[in-house]
Amino acid sequence: MWNLLTLTKPNSKEDKKLVTAIKTIAGFPPTNLALYRLATLHSSKSKDTVGFRESNERLEYLGDAILGAAVADYLFKKYPFKDEGFLTEIRSRIVNRESLNNLARKVGIGSIVRFDQRNTQLQHVILGNTLEALVGAIYLDKGYLKTKKFVIDKLIQPYFNLETVVNVNTNHKSKLIEWAQRQGKKIRFDLVESKLTGRNHKEFSIQVIISEQPFGLGHGFNKKKAEQSAAEKTCVMLEI
Repeated sequence: MWNLLTLTKPNSKEDKKLVTAIKTIAGFPPTNLALYRLATLHSSKSKDTVGFRESNERLEYLGDAILGAAVADYLFKKYPFKDEGFLTEIRSRIVNRESLNNLARKVGIGSIVRFDQRNTQLQHVILGNTLEALVGAIYLDKGYLKTKKFVIDKLIQPYFNLETVVNVNTNHKSKLIEWAQRQGKKIRFDLVESKLTGRNHKEFSIQVIISEQPFGLGHGFNKKKAEQSAAEKTCVMLEI
């Protein structure tokens, strides 16, 4: 297995591009560049090395926990008189898969993630995972306090209006079903595809069908999230 300590300096155009991107996204340069190389490597482009398949999945696992903790810390202090149910719900709205995919797209993760581009749908579902892996890399490289500052200063405050997050109805599926009932239209959620996108991930594609006409196509790592994604896209299309 490769050694992190031997892969810390930029030695190619791609490395220099990655360093520039990390500075732009995080606001500081990487110290251990190997962590960020790994954070941007999806399993579809990884190779077996001495029986171990290198990819960003372990960093994603770590980053998911660190991101959740940083957001929980921030919300706990921002809303000192709210109960745990409120805090849990708002945290979920910020760190759910669709929200993280959108956030990752906005901060520029799409320009640095390495994946099998023959799978045209893959980027739609891996950007949020890569952002989590990046959080994991920052945590290992810079420590928790700097990672929490990155999450708050570079992710939450610039991209989330918490008043909107608190008040918005995020159950797009329920909203769409209620609309269809009022309009007297038949609606269903069809499973279009189910496939493995990595060693530990299965991607579902769901399409909304209204009165036998196709509308939003959503993707997610479980059917519920794919249905919510499809419903959200349909709500945008129908201006609901």
